[in-house]
Amino acid sequence: MGQLGQELKIVALLFPQIIFQFTDRNQLDITDETMVAEAIAQSDAEFIINTAAYTAVDKAESDRDAAFAINEKGAALLAKACAQHGKILIHISTDFVFDGSKNTPYKISDTCVPLGVYGESKRKGEEQIQALLAEHTIIRTSWLYSNSVNNFYKTMTRLGKERPALNVVYDQVGTPTYARDLAQAICQIILAEQRHYGPYHYSNEGVCSWYDFAHSIMQLQGLACKVHPIESFEYPTPAKRPAYSVLDKRSLRDDYQIAIDHWQDALKRCINDATA
Repeated sequence: MGQLGQELKIVALLFPQIIFQFTDRNQLDITDETMVAEAIAQSDAEFIINTAAYTAVDKAESDRDAAFAINEKGAALLAKACAQHGKILIHISTDFVFDGSKNTPYKISDTCVPLGVYGESKRKGEEQIQALLAEHTIIRTSWLYSNSVNNFYKTMTRLGKERPALNVVYDQVGTPTYARDLAQAICQIILAEQRHYGPYHYSNEGVCSWYDFAHSIMQLQGLACKVHPIESFEYPTPAKRPAYSVLDKRSLRDDYQIAIDHWQDALKRCINDATA
């Protein structure tokens, strides 16, 4: 189970009015039509939350079929089964559906232009859901991290304890998102008195570069590791990243009255949660 699924398990304790039924890839392969159809048909759940995704951004460039199988086909099968059995689908998507060419926050109405296979496969999954199921909520998020599984925050923490210095890109800008905050937002959406469908954006508030994020991770944990800013061309990757990934969350705040913390405050809580 990925980091958002793990965080939903933790957050579930705060929302006893929601009865969760958790599953993982060993119990349910979302690329298997028969398994998906049977699982949805047998479930008495009103909402289906799809946190499953192929998220290895660089590997996806050479593993296109696997990325599309999970991110497009899996999303389509879930949407089809939800439509047949009257379920509401909450699907997690990504800022990578945008190319990062803007310099103002991306609105839900902005045109999607993915740069690579990962973003393209996630966008195709969105399109499948939109075509097959009216009762859906797509939540695009960015720079997800937690204490649960491997991610940028955990990698920086580990390397910060092992190395005297690190180079981190400063010309890619976005907003880190604490997965526990996203998990709580999903629960608030489920419990809302009024239903709203379609795409939404959720990240923590504020804007930073990966360098800024790494620097804060070191500083807040008292790690002596120095972080040096570099440009993206100095750290080449198979997949091109959006240079600007800030998401406009106005519609989510307006429709669901969800309070959203600044990314630095969320990071402090994540660090504290690790030792709680």
